[in-house]
Amino acid sequence: MYSYTSIPVFIAVVESGSFSLAAKKLLITKSAVSKRITLLEEELGCRLLNRTTRKLSLTEAGQQYYDYASQSLALAEQGINTVIELQGTPRGKLKITVPMSFGVNHITPFLAEFMTKHPDLEVDMELEDKMVDLVQGGFDLGIRIGHLPTSNLVAKRLTICRSILCASIHYLEKYGEPQKPKDLSQHNCLRYAYFKGGQNWEFKSSVGVSSVLPQGNLTINNSEAIRRVLLDGLGIAQMPTFLISKDIVSGNLKPIMTNYSLPIHAVYVVYPERKHLPLKARVFIDFMVEKLCPEVPYWDQAIFEN
Repeated sequence: MYSYTSIPVFIAVVESGSFSLAAKKLLITKSAVSKRITLLEEELGCRLLNRTTRKLSLTEAGQQYYDYASQSLALAEQGINTVIELQGTPRGKLKITVPMSFGVNHITPFLAEFMTKHPDLEVDMELEDKMVDLVQGGFDLGIRIGHLPTSNLVAKRLTICRSILCASIHYLEKYGEPQKPKDLSQHNCLRYAYFKGGQNWEFKSSVGVSSVLPQGNLTINNSEAIRRVLLDGLGIAQMPTFLISKDIVSGNLKPIMTNYSLPIHAVYVVYPERKHLPLKARVFIDFMVEKLCPEVPYWDQAIFEN
């Protein structure tokens, strides 16, 4: 019966919001998706989706069917995961989304060890600085840094994320070194487009908190690119230590205004809320907690523990 075999297709269409995205997620053609939904509606004797040129929306019957279908698919997936866990071996595809700079520097260096340890797993990792929808994208896990918006996702803290205000020696020799937050108005401040702490930079001292709206001629949506232009002496930036710790130790970048502290954020792993976390996801989380060190991440140890 199409009403059973079409459940994954129907749910993919609803959650992705389009036939083409559902087809991409399911690795089938758009026409195959459309045909399956049409046959399902014919079998049930009612329309499940309102189709327009711009978007899809559920009919009343479609909403009722989706509520039950999504529960049944979730139960089926839990059954599969339970059987896999009984075998004691994580297997299948683990699809994760990770911020680009963090992923390149602190996830990929450990992937060979992780996959050697779990040879029956296939990892599909997408590097993307912009926050993506885990459910719509079919992701099992996501790594996120900083403030987390309210959502239905479960979040587990992996480690802390400190930031340092810094610049190259060349820049400071040419333009001088700011001593307090208001001095930054005289400097070229380089900004990260997706910074989740807001547009303002906040500095805490013994006399309170100062907030500065940075002004500069460059905004980039990738922190590795900001690091590159920092090293080239273009300006001053607030940078995560996970990206610049080696530059600080080597002296290529110099911390400035160190009598002020910047907000400390965290690195989280997030995943869709479910009754049982699949074994493939759980072993990856446990592995990364061990590697990243929850209290003092390894990239901070050379800076803050010497």
